[in-house]
Amino acid sequence: MTVKKNQKELQNKFPIRFAYMDDNTTEGKVQEVVMMPSTLETIDYALYDFINEKLNLFTTTNEGFEKVPIIWASAERAFQIKNNKDVRDSEETLILPLITVERKSVIKEPNKRGLPWANVMPINDSKGGTITVARRLNQKKTSEFQNNLADRRFGPGNVRSSMHATNKRNMVAGKNVYETITIPLPTWVTVGYEISLRTEYQQQMNDLIQPWVTIAGNSTMPPRIERDNHKFEVFLEGNYANNSNTSNLDMTQRNYETVITANVLGYLIGDGPNQERPKIVKRQNAVEFRFAREHVVVGDIPENIDSRGFYRE
Repeated sequence: MTVKKNQKELQNKFPIRFAYMDDNTTEGKVQEVVMMPSTLETIDYALYDFINEKLNLFTTTNEGFEKVPIIWASAERAFQIKNNKDVRDSEETLILPLITVERKSVIKEPNKRGLPWANVMPINDSKGGTITVARRLNQKKTSEFQNNLADRRFGPGNVRSSMHATNKRNMVAGKNVYETITIPLPTWVTVGYEISLRTEYQQQMNDLIQPWVTIAGNSTMPPRIERDNHKFEVFLEGNYANNSNTSNLDMTQRNYETVITANVLGYLIGDGPNQERPKIVKRQNAVEFRFAREHVVVGDIPENIDSRGFYRE
């Protein structure tokens, strides 16, 4: 079971090599970047990491100044109880304060999209692929063409001495094999979330609300959230709904609850586990076309035979 799981995780990766320029030098450096697929779970994790790590909300409780736990509301109740028993008491009741996050909607809006504005269809073959994300020189295939040209022009014993001239001829002739990497077209979606802040005291609610209001300043867009090298934009609505029961003067327990609505502008790449075509497509360009002559079929007599009896067209 573990082997199959590891194989599935490796299949979901996008290993891409690209050249970047260092700030201190003018020489290009090659760095390998693993590009993970972008799914709905990736967007969910990005928002969760933003709340858990960047906001990192603390408040004063009966046990001191402690971090407020975060619960993903859509998870199964059995998992919530077994995963973190510290957020519930002996009667399995949630211990306040806490933060709950729930995904409410996924909207595909044509007027909200990224760089590729056109609806580009994938290549109609077994591999597919839509947009090019990287291109690199295939060193092995290119060197084979260079060595073959040097062998034919200067002989097997002079390959190294004539390599410089051969490289120039190959550059002119265009015999460089490039490997092009393409991926499916990203689909932009707007994912809506409801973030509920639940406390027992008014002071705790004040401590939790203020970072949400001040993190973006006068804007509704905080810093970009990210997960697996994917970056998304999140927009917070300015209306902080108060769902507290403090207005009721009965004998029920008083709880403070504030709901914050967040809209994440993200993108999805591929069909996830249901995708039949490869998630990353590698293609190589053609550098030479050859049409062989069938001398045996048409009955031609070979004219170009060297001293070794080798026929060379």
